[in-house]
Amino acid sequence: SGMDPEGEALLLQEARESIEAAPSYRLGARQARGKKKRKNQIKESAALTREVLEQHFNDLKGTLRKLLDERLVLLLQEVDAIEQESIKPLDECQKLIEHGVSTADDLLQEGECVIHGVMGEQNEKLCSFTKKALHIQLDSLPEVPALVDVPCLSAQLDDCLLTIVKNQIFNHGTVASRPPVQIEELTEKPGGILVRWCKVDDDFIPQDYRLQSRKSTAHHFEDVYVGSEMEFIVLQIDPNVDYQFRVCARGDGRQEWSPWSIPQTGRSTLVPHEWTAGLEGYSLSSRRNIALRNDSQSCGGVLYSKAPTYFCGQTLTFRIEAVGQLDKRDSIGVCVEQQNGYDSLQRDKAVCISTNGAVFVNGKEMTNQLPAVTCGSTVTFDMEVVHLGPNNNEGGSFKLRVTISSNNREVVFDWVLDHSCGSLYFGCSFSYPGWKVLVF
Repeated sequence: SGMDPEGEALLLQEARESIEAAPSYRLGARQARGKKKRKNQIKESAALTREVLEQHFNDLKGTLRKLLDERLVLLLQEVDAIEQESIKPLDECQKLIEHGVSTADDLLQEGECVIHGVMGEQNEKLCSFTKKALHIQLDSLPEVPALVDVPCLSAQLDDCLLTIVKNQIFNHGTVASRPPVQIEELTEKPGGILVRWCKVDDDFIPQDYRLQSRKSTAHHFEDVYVGSEMEFIVLQIDPNVDYQFRVCARGDGRQEWSPWSIPQTGRSTLVPHEWTAGLEGYSLSSRRNIALRNDSQSCGGVLYSKAPTYFCGQTLTFRIEAVGQLDKRDSIGVCVEQQNGYDSLQRDKAVCISTNGAVFVNGKEMTNQLPAVTCGSTVTFDMEVVHLGPNNNEGGSFKLRVTISSNNREVVFDWVLDHSCGSLYFGCSFSYPGWKVLVF
């Protein structure tokens, strides 16, 4: 067209950018990447399945060969034992007979010598021969057993074993193209990840589920949950580190587990909840997410979180791992700020639940009450911001709608504050030792 090379290159670049910017091009590119990803998934899963099958059947052949060799050794030992046990009395019988025949032969030769001996010595030898003849028992030799009474060894081998083993081998193992359960959601939590899964095979009736996880740097998955629930919070997750999760199921009345789901990768960017270390009266776990009211004589006071790590819109969960003696001052909850000198969260700028189920808002007990806290109880706090109008006579700049749940019951109320709070502290207080609480 007479255009210089630089102009042609610029025109081609503009055309390429125009095509790449088109929605249809972007959609096609995403579809191409998705197709490639799914194709790789098929190839990788097929290669892994081949490896698993080959390894399993090689192990099976080795085990069967070992079992057959062990069984052969036992049967040969049994043959040896029967042979020795059966031949031993026959050998003893043969020795007795040979001894009796030898004794009779010696006596016979001695008698011949007496008959042909010298007359002077004949009487003396005859007396000796007579005495021996009276004491020998030639009619007491053991009886030789009948042929039918003697063991005759043989091997009894049932050919139906091959048929049974053949049928078992031909029905051993299956190849599944789709697992019956799949992970549908990974939700990050402070110091953990909530894993939810669902059943994708309508004909599969599950009895139990098995969830495994592994850090991106690990080589093997480890069990983290086995049970009937379809979700589980995996704790002790390092922040900003990738973890892989997979789940399988066991059918109703079955012992074997189903194929694993497609592994899903998730991470938590949220800072883990931690208790403040160093408060006399409380001992903490290595990750500082479990607090134990110890036997210290100190009154303990309120144990607060290390930092205001609870944000509105999240769910704050306390799980009671162990219980001690009840006290009406005991409390678990959240607060605007740390205030030392109190022995309970039942105070201003705090909402909490007592171990007997009473709910307190800014130190005042509500009429609604939750069940008493017991070992294994889970108490959750959910909050959302509800802004107030400028002419509202309540005097607060905004309020938080709080939902406290415990033992399948909940209370909902509005918590009015005089200023906004982007994050909140959590805390607990127990008057007597033995209480242990996990926060996540």
